[in-house]
Amino acid sequence: MAEFPVKFVSLERWAPDTDCDGHRAEDRAQWLVENRGQSLEEARRSVMAEFPGKFGAEPENPGLGGHAVEFGDTLEPADPAILVCSDEFEYTGPPDPAKWSYDTATSGNESGWGNHELQWYTDSSENAWVADGVLRICARKEDCNGKGYTSAKLVSKGNGDWQYCRVEVRAKLPTALGTWPAIWMLPSEELHGCWPKDGEIDIMEHVGMDCGQVHGTVHTEKYNHMKGTQVGRSVAVLPSEWHVYGVEWSEDAIVFFVDGRRYHQFAHDGGGWEAWPFDHPFHLILNVAVGGDWGGAKGVDMGAFSGHGQVMEVEWVRVYSRS
Repeated sequence: MAEFPVKFVSLERWAPDTDCDGHRAEDRAQWLVENRGQSLEEARRSVMAEFPGKFGAEPENPGLGGHAVEFGDTLEPADPAILVCSDEFEYTGPPDPAKWSYDTATSGNESGWGNHELQWYTDSSENAWVADGVLRICARKEDCNGKGYTSAKLVSKGNGDWQYCRVEVRAKLPTALGTWPAIWMLPSEELHGCWPKDGEIDIMEHVGMDCGQVHGTVHTEKYNHMKGTQVGRSVAVLPSEWHVYGVEWSEDAIVFFVDGRRYHQFAHDGGGWEAWPFDHPFHLILNVAVGGDWGGAKGVDMGAFSGHGQVMEVEWVRVYSRS
């Protein structure tokens, strides 16, 4: 299955020395030429598409999808008959323990989860609760175990682990400087070794410093941000409005979409596990981070996390089988 065709911003704003997640823009482009078979022009456009805020890129088409890539076809709606798991949040209180647990691992909290994040993840009802048909995950300005913020990280591991599926999450996102909400997936068991050998699927990430761009990305041993080789695309949305963020994951590809409209595809190229470790069960993660190497690259608006804090709202989560 071929890489999904996209249209990128003009090369008039190309700047080879631009820092893109710790790597020169031109170096990233050369890597794409050598490893992904792109022409140099295509590679430069790909880098600009992945880091639109770095190049001051203007949309080529207005509205949803204009800032980095053009939307493609609309996916067929999921068949309710093959729904295998869902949470409609039609209850009040903590997230359903039959579906969700809290990741508060001390090692991750103390280290900032490898990204130098500023929050301490808790299992407090002040950081995650369900009311009025909506799950809310709230990042707050408060001291906890040496950190200056608290938040929550919900995981389905052990309660929901799937291989080859369609995942859809209807959500509204916080947008203050320093926010880093995410809807993503990790492997439920270690087969090849430590991250990123077993893969990661980032269904949706948004950072307040680049408000209005949501990112869909995969990380593998061959393609990951530590090497500057991660494979992702971003697309323009209004994050404070409701959108359905999702992926359709098959043996051949992982398709990323917003509101049913495809904008990115990572294809199985027939290589080994280093490029495609997506052949075993993964689980879902919902969280709001504060700061960090990416989320805090342009600082954190501390005042925005006071009072009611910064909240990601989730109306529902639905997972469908592939057959």
